[in-house]
Amino acid sequence: MKLLHTADWHLGHRLHEHSQYEEQLLFLQWLLEQITALNIDILLISGDIYDTGVPSTQSQKMYYDFLISLQKTSCTHVVITGGNHDAPGTINAPKSLLQALSIHVVGKAMEDISEEIFELVVGDEEVVIAAVPYLRDQDIRRAVAGETFDQINDRYKKALVNHYTQAADYCISLQKIDTPIIAMGHLFAIGGSTSDSEQNIYVGTLGHIGAEDFPKTFDYVALGHLHRPQIVGGCEHIRYSGSPNVLSFSEIGYDKKVVALETKKNTIIAMEEVVIPTFRKVLRIKGKPEECIIKLQEIDGSSNALTIWVEVVLDITSGVPIDHSDFSKVVADLNIEVLKVTVKNQRTIQGLEQLIDHTRSIKELSPLEVFKSKCQEESVDLEEHPELLDAFQEIVNMVREK
Repeated sequence: MKLLHTADWHLGHRLHEHSQYEEQLLFLQWLLEQITALNIDILLISGDIYDTGVPSTQSQKMYYDFLISLQKTSCTHVVITGGNHDAPGTINAPKSLLQALSIHVVGKAMEDISEEIFELVVGDEEVVIAAVPYLRDQDIRRAVAGETFDQINDRYKKALVNHYTQAADYCISLQKIDTPIIAMGHLFAIGGSTSDSEQNIYVGTLGHIGAEDFPKTFDYVALGHLHRPQIVGGCEHIRYSGSPNVLSFSEIGYDKKVVALETKKNTIIAMEEVVIPTFRKVLRIKGKPEECIIKLQEIDGSSNALTIWVEVVLDITSGVPIDHSDFSKVVADLNIEVLKVTVKNQRTIQGLEQLIDHTRSIKELSPLEVFKSKCQEESVDLEEHPELLDAFQEIVNMVREK
């Protein structure tokens, strides 16, 4: 039996207000080809199918067109879990219809743990999947009046670990001799490396668990949320597949991947990372203004099907104003577009209003950056008052989930 682990598609994502529809569509086409080439039997998608809880018609069409196209491949089962970007209702809405196509969907934590567990058979091989979605605080932790933040933190982590333990115990109750048990999850596991495009999905360190917190029952843990492909805590069987496309300029410099698994005689015999082609080249160039102009001119975009996107990082310390149009003019006749211009080590900007004035777009600032800037402007030390930061992040998470 062969399985493929992927996550964090973020369909509908825009990089600095530029649609990523083209590269996302190319990825899904490539994924279909890989499923056929590798003779994949089961596809695991660990959350964040969409970038927002209210996806566009275009994003939903991509998703459903892909699922329909899977019916023509070797893939006989698909297991999909919701992520923190996904609205549970949106993911679960077509659940019954998709079930008829052997596509199993879990958009949110279920009261009956058995509804998150699937026994899948391909030929004479069998696997048990614990399809654990993003676990929202209100879904798994019972609130207690008068709890302190530390108590909330501790109680939520215990509830999260308990959820996986319950899933593992139920899997064992179904397990035949040596049947592989695979868990899915969408969370931050301690030791993972983040990028700028990932939201902190918990308050402070709330819900951060380590590799040792996953039950030993699981032969493989297919994680989503972090966008860099990685192994957690040195445990080869606990992995993030990462996002298939660059979602932030901080994600430049490493390969995007999916993970292929193979079982034989009810044992996982192989785990292999498959590198995803670069469908759109995303670059970052650094230097003084004149150096960056030369570097832009040296970029060869003639052989790229999609326009190359570039971030220019200027190395200047003076308060000399920068005209962003200078860089756009340089690439006007090339297959290149400058999406972002930033200044390295700039120390001349004071206060939130000035920060906004010197930013290409207010949308380049995350809510957290705006909050920190405002606190700095008001002389509020967040290191002395970490509870303010935690409270703010909790509010942001509540707004995003609604």
